[in-house]
Amino acid sequence: MNKIVIVGGGIVGVSTAYQIAEKFPESQITLIEKESELAAHQTGHNSGVIHSGIYYKPGSSKAKNCRRGYNFLIDFCESQHIPFELCGKVIVATEASQMPALEKLYQRGIENGLEGLTWLDEKGIKEKEPHTRGVKGIFVPHTGIVGYRQVTDKMGELLSQKEGVEFRMNESVTGFNIEDGKVLVTTDKGQYEADKVINCAGLYCDKIAEMAGEKLDVKIIPFRGEYYTIKPEKAHLVKSLIYPVPDANFPFLGVHFTRRITGEIEAGPNAVFAFRREGYDKWSVKWSELLESLFWRGFQKVAFQYASTGIGEFYRSYSKSAFTRALQKLVPEIKKEDLQVAPSGVRAQACHINGDLIDDFYIQQNQQFIHVLNAPSPAATSSLSIGLTVAELLDDKSV
Repeated sequence: MNKIVIVGGGIVGVSTAYQIAEKFPESQITLIEKESELAAHQTGHNSGVIHSGIYYKPGSSKAKNCRRGYNFLIDFCESQHIPFELCGKVIVATEASQMPALEKLYQRGIENGLEGLTWLDEKGIKEKEPHTRGVKGIFVPHTGIVGYRQVTDKMGELLSQKEGVEFRMNESVTGFNIEDGKVLVTTDKGQYEADKVINCAGLYCDKIAEMAGEKLDVKIIPFRGEYYTIKPEKAHLVKSLIYPVPDANFPFLGVHFTRRITGEIEAGPNAVFAFRREGYDKWSVKWSELLESLFWRGFQKVAFQYASTGIGEFYRSYSKSAFTRALQKLVPEIKKEDLQVAPSGVRAQACHINGDLIDDFYIQQNQQFIHVLNAPSPAATSSLSIGLTVAELLDDKSV
């Protein structure tokens, strides 16, 4: 396996290139990215949380890759002198009805190998987060914060120093042809021959897969996460990270508080259906992408199933007061005037035609292609592990 083309320059694509270069140093690697910089989309709009792995079903790809990726990430940051902090987080039950779900989270954490998890009563919550209200909580010491754009850029810098690695920026893939077992990758600027193509295109990974001839039963549905930052004079209300007990039926964690590596306190996100794949603004619409999502049978089932939840998320999107009330469940002292609008992110969420929002990482492969078709959170934490998983698939002779 000598010539590898990777489509997508987010943290998953760059981590994959990094791991392939380590595992197969003789390979020629070409990474194609349509933007002028790495980490321009999901990675660059990430809140910077280093996830511990407490949320994910034991034995799942998310659980395995998050735990392994966590260790890889910490080692990488230490070796490359990238600032990070393992500040820990508190997951808070604000009412007794949330206790069964909180207890399940604790058990998942134990099963996933997390050490040092601590139950907190009301007094314990106040000791960790003095301004937080809750009936019971879990302190997760493994959670941390980092700048994922900086991590991606450093990997890119190290890769650029390696012989046989090439970055093709401002270049979009337009098609594939297979000739004599090789893939001819066509872009808007040229052509590249590959033994294997790895699709890490994030928000457009399904489009790249279809371009490669795959018949998919999943489609990427974009969900925008909207944030606020807390004004500096109220930043003392949050010491580190404060999370609610998530809805087990919905693949989002709910609005929470995150101290970023820059020191800012971020509040959010909600999770609203976006009207285009790169719809960072709530008024941004791309009609072809919007209609494609709306007419996807799987999304229609999701919209029906989560109608009340979706309406609530949209309401918070357009009502700062409603967003504030959601935050006040965790930190009652937060007021609407304490919040300043912050940049949004868009999550590439794979939706199955049967109406399931796919909750795990999902990779599909054949003889010429490896497609990373679902890599939402904790993909940034897991990225070096996902990259190694893909690199190991290059040795798979069964496809």
